[in-house]
Amino acid sequence: MPIYVYWGEDDFAMEKAVAALRDRVLDPLWTSFNYTAFPPDQPDAIIQALNQVMTPAFGAGGRLVWLVNSNLCQQCPENALSELQRTLPAIPENSFLLVTSRSKPDERLKATKFIKQFAEIREFSLIPPWKTELLVQAVNEVAQDVGVKLTTQTAEILAESIGNDTRLLYTEMEKLRLFMAGSNKPLDVKTVTLLVRNTTQNTLQLAAAIRTGDTAKALGIVGDLINAAEPGLRIVATLIGQFRTWLWVKIMMETGERNPQAIAQAAEINNPKRIYFLQQEVKSLSVQQLISSLPLLLELEVSLKQGASETSILQTKVIELCQVYQKR
Repeated sequence: MPIYVYWGEDDFAMEKAVAALRDRVLDPLWTSFNYTAFPPDQPDAIIQALNQVMTPAFGAGGRLVWLVNSNLCQQCPENALSELQRTLPAIPENSFLLVTSRSKPDERLKATKFIKQFAEIREFSLIPPWKTELLVQAVNEVAQDVGVKLTTQTAEILAESIGNDTRLLYTEMEKLRLFMAGSNKPLDVKTVTLLVRNTTQNTLQLAAAIRTGDTAKALGIVGDLINAAEPGLRIVATLIGQFRTWLWVKIMMETGERNPQAIAQAAEINNPKRIYFLQQEVKSLSVQQLISSLPLLLELEVSLKQGASETSILQTKVIELCQVYQKR
């Protein structure tokens, strides 16, 4: 395929895929002649990229033209669409066009429909923090890629500790690989606990402190997370996932459902064995308390996306959330 479309919010995984494509297409000695990247703020970037990709590669290797953070598959002007329709079927055999974007291609757009005929489209979305099974799977895949042996328990601990941060996962895995250099044994729990910082677990501890209305403890954990440079939006994503899970479990309990499989399915929990523990956690809570948490978390997310001070808004909303659970 002469075109590659990469989209999603997992910037690190996308960067690795772009680097791999670059290494595959380009000859290192001819890179300066055959590699061009067009930033999103460059005028007529789409037209220029299409003209560039029609130029045969010089010397050895192929040609790679990259539209960085492009809106080609979200908003394509008519003149760009016409040029696209004229160019794509005629791209030289050894030339490739790469389009990257954080947003999903708009399937309704004429440009997207046309590009799909020629393109390989890959998604690089972050795994939701509450989908533990997928997080464990990602940990095992990276461990295999890096060359680290894990047990089932250490893979689960790493998934719990790192969450969906792919960049951090690779960083921590490289650290573990260096530590275990020369050893063929799988990593033990003690080593992982000692070497890997546990910000995701701390966020779950924050959720637990909020659930019990312990404001002082919750604010202390917020401080620890901020000092560990944990992004506010990642904290919110984990909190939303946790409170959403608790809400579903409580609703199912209120309706009289006792089947762990049915509750797990409704709450999108892959391991039904977790249901008993979740039921104990929400036993003393009301459905209304859990429902009241979600608008506050949404307000927190919106404020962070609008550029509010992380420390201030996190502390404010955590206090408000704790007050919800002090009203027994």
